[in-house]
Amino acid sequence: MAVFLAFWELGSRIFGSDLLFPGPLHVLKRFMFLLPQTRFLQALVHSVVRVFLGIGISVPLGVGVGLAAGLDTRARAFFRPLFSVISATPVMSVILIVFLILGAERTPVFTAFLMVFPVMASTTIEGLRSVDPQLKELFRIYPLSLSTEIRYLYIPSLVPFILGGLRSSLSLCWKVVVAAEVLVQPFRALGTGMQTAKAQLETAELFAWTLAAVLAAALFQGLFNLVLRRVPYFSAYPQKGS
Repeated sequence: MAVFLAFWELGSRIFGSDLLFPGPLHVLKRFMFLLPQTRFLQALVHSVVRVFLGIGISVPLGVGVGLAAGLDTRARAFFRPLFSVISATPVMSVILIVFLILGAERTPVFTAFLMVFPVMASTTIEGLRSVDPQLKELFRIYPLSLSTEIRYLYIPSLVPFILGGLRSSLSLCWKVVVAAEVLVQPFRALGTGMQTAKAQLETAELFAWTLAAVLAAALFQGLFNLVLRRVPYFSAYPQKGS
């Protein structure tokens, strides 16, 4: 971090203008100026709510579709073209198209859903594929109940993949939500604050809004990791991507 700040300060001195590239101290002062303001706090809260909604909608649907596609070849064939189309479509195009249909307030949430949903579905499918074939054969030989099969065969394989997908989805959701906010400018949003600062040539304020988004995303990631370490059920599983 110290090296990054040093390079940042050096870059600011090379440019020699806070209008072009403000230094870290100037950005920090602007951030502290914004922090107690009502417009900033409202923007932060609304962006957080959009991220929660995006995750809350996409994760259960993605896991559900992933389970269906991983266990049934017909479901997998049905959803494969959808995943391919979503993966190939540029995020900016998705934002603009959704904006025309749903308006500025709903666009960040729906765009986040479209981006996170295939991630959760694909990680769930990957988790199902990782189930030990020998264990599968063992469960076929012995007449065990469906609940026992789910608990001891599928859950131990799925949980690390789902947690890894959720960790990736948190970062992705923040990036997509803020990008959509910058483009469509809902009434209260971190992205709208960035766009307004850019239009007014307030470069330090633009950096300050960006810093707020980065810190919020990092806080979410840290809280998520803390929950995983503190909850015994989750901490018992090695996590993909950690």
